[in-house]
Amino acid sequence: MEIIIQPDSLQASQVAARIVARLVEDKPRAVLGFATGSTPLPLYRELVRMHRESGLDLSAATTFNLDEYVGISPAHPSSYHSYMWAHLFSHVNIAKGRINIPDGLTRDIPAYCRQYEQAIHSAGGIDIQILGIGTNGHIGFNEPTSSLSSRTRIKTLTEESRRHTAAGFGGPEGVPTHVITMGLGTIMDSRMCLLLAFGKKKARAVARAVEGPVTAMVPGSVLQMHPRTVVVLDREAASELEMAGYYTWVYDHKPDWQRY
Repeated sequence: MEIIIQPDSLQASQVAARIVARLVEDKPRAVLGFATGSTPLPLYRELVRMHRESGLDLSAATTFNLDEYVGISPAHPSSYHSYMWAHLFSHVNIAKGRINIPDGLTRDIPAYCRQYEQAIHSAGGIDIQILGIGTNGHIGFNEPTSSLSSRTRIKTLTEESRRHTAAGFGGPEGVPTHVITMGLGTIMDSRMCLLLAFGKKKARAVARAVEGPVTAMVPGSVLQMHPRTVVVLDREAASELEMAGYYTWVYDHKPDWQRY
């Protein structure tokens, strides 16, 4: 696990964008795993800027999103379909036919989840999976106690997770209770995991995921077992890490060929 600490979320997101861009430049047909929420927004803005100003070409890439709410239309303003088109897909040249986001209206959820897993496999597997982390340590919507080997499936949201998204649904009572989400095993199959976390409110979850024991009570801690996880933080999110000084020293002394 590589930990990169930057002064603020903008500089951290620029590092993350360079990691994604390098992959796409080296492998134009890369398979990209995307996340939603407030954390990846500056990353997506930077990818859009790179596309417009530097010619970052995403036309041959394939994408898979982590999750979607069950029971809402893709056209719902708070769906993750709407989120992705508003913040990324409408502004870059990813082909519509190469975009994959879970279908929250599917009638046979178990069969659909198996199909989603198969689609990832048929695409060659995910090259880089972008992740955020919840204050309770969840990644994707794998809430605490999720199996560390779980696959794409339906999950029931915790009340904490529903509160965090209540504004987009007119209050907590309007938030769906279920989601379709990639499992932790699915995420761990990715060739690289790129986790972003910003702000003091994420500091405890980050510390538990990075330096605590690997446990289903902190789903993000499973990333300690991944052969190539990069965690990009701002200083506030890194503030409870015991080894923060060491991580900074390591990053500052990377050889030039390892720098992002």
